[in-house]
Amino acid sequence: MRRMYHADVRRVDFGYFIRPASETGTGQPRVEPVVGYLVGHPQGWLLFDTGVGGGHEDLDAHYRPARIGLARALRPHGVGVGDIRWVVNCHLHFDHCGGNPNFAGVPVYVQARELAQARAQEAYTLPELVDYPRAAYEELAGEAEILPEVWVLPTPGHTAGHQSLAVRCSDGTVILAGQSHDSASGFTYDSCARRAREAAAQPPLPPVSPWLDRLMAFDPARVVFAHDLAVWEPVPHG
Repeated sequence: MRRMYHADVRRVDFGYFIRPASETGTGQPRVEPVVGYLVGHPQGWLLFDTGVGGGHEDLDAHYRPARIGLARALRPHGVGVGDIRWVVNCHLHFDHCGGNPNFAGVPVYVQARELAQARAQEAYTLPELVDYPRAAYEELAGEAEILPEVWVLPTPGHTAGHQSLAVRCSDGTVILAGQSHDSASGFTYDSCARRAREAAAQPPLPPVSPWLDRLMAFDPARVVFAHDLAVWEPVPHG
């Protein structure tokens, strides 16, 4: 019989940035949170995303980030940087891997195609956040159970190598969806489109993310995001 491992998921506040009006589609700028997640697993602490990278004048002028550093962000949870045994980045843009250089020698799980793109594509991210001294990447080519009851799930879209994390908790599975969707509402629309597809609703219908069936197979109790403090929860269907 397989042993059940139940983890604890905690939100980590890394600050915010101000998305300019040219990127919001609303004609107004939008202030967006930057959120990571601590996973307290029986085998140790895992950190999903590490905050906003700094020191780049053009990026700072464009996004005007208000950063909360890694040590300060972890402090309310009674966890130190040295307590983190594993890192998972949903992708390698500067606002998700900013604290990675603090984890020399710590395994960092990433899709191989994401790492290759971050290294090859100019202006994809800040290079010093990717190839820092003693970076210890665990390159994945798809889904992987990296710890008992903790799965990395490919969720391409925002980037080709974007990934999410499914964590089995005592009250159900939590999906750390990163930037698979910009908001809980976006995830809601996607999951509702899936529901309409399954009910054979008449077209036209919006497309459904091709990985959503696999994600929903985990029967998530909650789905949480990198740039939204709202939480998606399922509604019991009659």
